[in-house]
Amino acid sequence: MSSSSRSGSGARRARRAKRRERSGIAALALAIVGVLLPGVSYLAAGRRRLGTAVTLLSLSLYGAAVYLALARRDDVVTWALNPDILLWMVVGLGVIALYWVAVLVSSYKMLRPMAAGPGARLAGSAVIGLVCFGMASSTALGAQTLMAQRQLVEKVFSGDSSKSQTRPKIKNTKDPWAQLPRLNILLLGADDGAGRQDTRTDSVMIASIDTRTGKTALISLSRNWMRMPFPAGTALHKKFPTGYWDPHGKEDQPNYYLDAMYRLIPAEHRDLIGPSDNPGADVLKLSAGEAMGLKLHYYVQVNLAGFAQLVEALGGITVNINYRVPVGGNDDKKIPASRYLEPGPDRHLNGTDALWFARGRYQVQGADVARQARQRCTVKAIVERATPQNVLANYMDLAKAGENLIRTDIPQTILPAFVTLGQRVKNAQITNIDLNKPKNYPSGSNPKYEAMRKLIQQHLNPTTKPAAPKPTASTPHKPTTPKTPAPDLAEACAYNPEN
Repeated sequence: MSSSSRSGSGARRARRAKRRERSGIAALALAIVGVLLPGVSYLAAGRRRLGTAVTLLSLSLYGAAVYLALARRDDVVTWALNPDILLWMVVGLGVIALYWVAVLVSSYKMLRPMAAGPGARLAGSAVIGLVCFGMASSTALGAQTLMAQRQLVEKVFSGDSSKSQTRPKIKNTKDPWAQLPRLNILLLGADDGAGRQDTRTDSVMIASIDTRTGKTALISLSRNWMRMPFPAGTALHKKFPTGYWDPHGKEDQPNYYLDAMYRLIPAEHRDLIGPSDNPGADVLKLSAGEAMGLKLHYYVQVNLAGFAQLVEALGGITVNINYRVPVGGNDDKKIPASRYLEPGPDRHLNGTDALWFARGRYQVQGADVARQARQRCTVKAIVERATPQNVLANYMDLAKAGENLIRTDIPQTILPAFVTLGQRVKNAQITNIDLNKPKNYPSGSNPKYEAMRKLIQQHLNPTTKPAAPKPTASTPHKPTTPKTPAPDLAEACAYNPEN
């Protein structure tokens, strides 16, 4: 080896040795700062080639993350809803964590003063160990969140092998709303708590969403409706051509109520439904859609026994209470309510109270209609509470709650589009379609479904009348009656206590 080479190597070693004359605190600080941009600490230790390579790799990772966040957000959402990709994300997170820990430990060894005593070495190693533990804990939390997301998607949302007789076949999964300019979702509140035999749907609503604007109309169906129709040409229509009821029975037939169909039709007429993961939901999609004149595309079923868990995971909801709402109680058995939710504006409810706000009916005037109105206000409150920040902050609890209480036939392939649509719905108007109970269903024995269909179509597709000609001297101007605006839930759910 030439003398010049030896002198060059010696000079580099001398520079490194000089750098290692810094204090132990400075070495620790440089190593920890190097966690933010791995490679910088190597450069500070005099390892230029290694430092340059690691720094460039780190900058590339940061640049890729920024690019994905700013330019490929839709793709990121898609990946976050794909179970296979989520699994690879967990693996990638582990690899990155190991990379960060290896850089931290090795850079500290290079920067640590050579003359440091045992006490200083022990203290420095302890600090580095704590930082590594913090990084490992953060990585474990991130991996746990990704696995919870993966389990939620796999357990709740149906895949290609799902059996459903009623959901549409989507050709363009990236933009399904081009095929569905109006999306109709059946919302079911299933009560399978103590004292009930099997599952009954105490709450049945339809959310009709304009997928372009996010404007949503809610339709509440009464639980005691009879003669629920089925679409012509189906086996259920052939069995019940005049609707679901017994023409030879009494006027009031509880076993033929809407809230009994989910349980009884699959139990008694399973052969009329065909293959299905949730035959009761498919029955209600067909029947409720025919009754309201709408094609119902998907359903979302919430187990009311676990509804409180969802609200708790969101940190509670805020509603206006206009009259005393009973907690518990049974009119038929003469069992009084255990307590009441007292009237007041902006009342913050925990999970249990939110459930009873949506369900309470003991000695409530017009109990079914009143309960439907409160249920719509509950939906509105949950939509308002589900901000991105709140969802992220409570994601683990929400994912766990979702696994336990939600069933749906929404396929995994269009979940990213639903995320985008959900943001539109949150920022748009939510209205209620009044089906005119006094005129169309004073009782549930024989509802006027055709009249209700017309009301729904008038709300969803208002006709625009041509502009009237300008008045002339011979044609006096006649004032026009302004059209009644659609009832907004913000107004319907406002604080307006009864006198």
